[in-house]
Amino acid sequence: MPYTDPIRDSRPADRRGKRTATHRRFLMCPPRHFEVSYSINPWMDPKKPVDGGLAFAQWEQLRDLYRELGHTVETIEPIPGLPDMVFAANGATVVDGRVFGARFRHAERTAEGPAYLSWFVEQGYREVHWPEHINEGEGDYLVVGRRLLAGTGFRTDPRSHAEAQEFFGLPVTGLTLVNPDFYHLDTALAVLSDDEVMYYPDAFSAGSQSVLREMFPNAILAAAEDAAVFGLNALSDGKHVVLPEAATGLIEQLRSRGFEAIGVELAELLKAGGSVKCCTLELRGR
Repeated sequence: MPYTDPIRDSRPADRRGKRTATHRRFLMCPPRHFEVSYSINPWMDPKKPVDGGLAFAQWEQLRDLYRELGHTVETIEPIPGLPDMVFAANGATVVDGRVFGARFRHAERTAEGPAYLSWFVEQGYREVHWPEHINEGEGDYLVVGRRLLAGTGFRTDPRSHAEAQEFFGLPVTGLTLVNPDFYHLDTALAVLSDDEVMYYPDAFSAGSQSVLREMFPNAILAAAEDAAVFGLNALSDGKHVVLPEAATGLIEQLRSRGFEAIGVELAELLKAGGSVKCCTLELRGR
């Protein structure tokens, strides 16, 4: 199958309005050392004050919400001096119990890759890969059914896409990001189910927009105002979609498609360029 073949909704027409949540396992990192002390994306301004206590409380609300929805949340101990370690999604990509480690582009985050990989080794994961090329985990790798969408343009090296495909044995479709405000794929696109996504077209190159239209002809398209509040940095379990509460347009569209959209407030973490999905690494298949 060519990587750009359309992904069709395989559910019978009379059941497409019914959504079913599936149990997920997540890895999260408490923002115990969170601050904005450097700038590696347009959202980060060290001159702006950050309320560490409020950031922690907002993170706890997200963690507790996942548990209330029936999901399992494991945590990794944060390391002093790594304020962005809270963004667990960047720490690795996990599919079928296989762990594709992260190698960060910026020096400020370099130590996060080994820290997350060590956690997986300590937890007994046997198939663990230290990458040759730069990739920033689920920030730029999103799993849709039995394939991966892979972002590049600002962080992840496009050579990593072939490396991931060889490791996982799954097709990988590369997508190029062109707007620095959406520097990771998970800031511009969210996976809703095995055959549904929502995304912000203007975050992508013209060619990548064409690929997305071909693959997902029925995708939800985000307006600029919803993308700007990180509304696409969302997490779906197939029924519930957790996303920033300020993304009111996306919330309305999701509900019209039969999803239960749940808005949350993570404004303090957004000061570092992260929200719901950034805080959440999915542990698949183990």
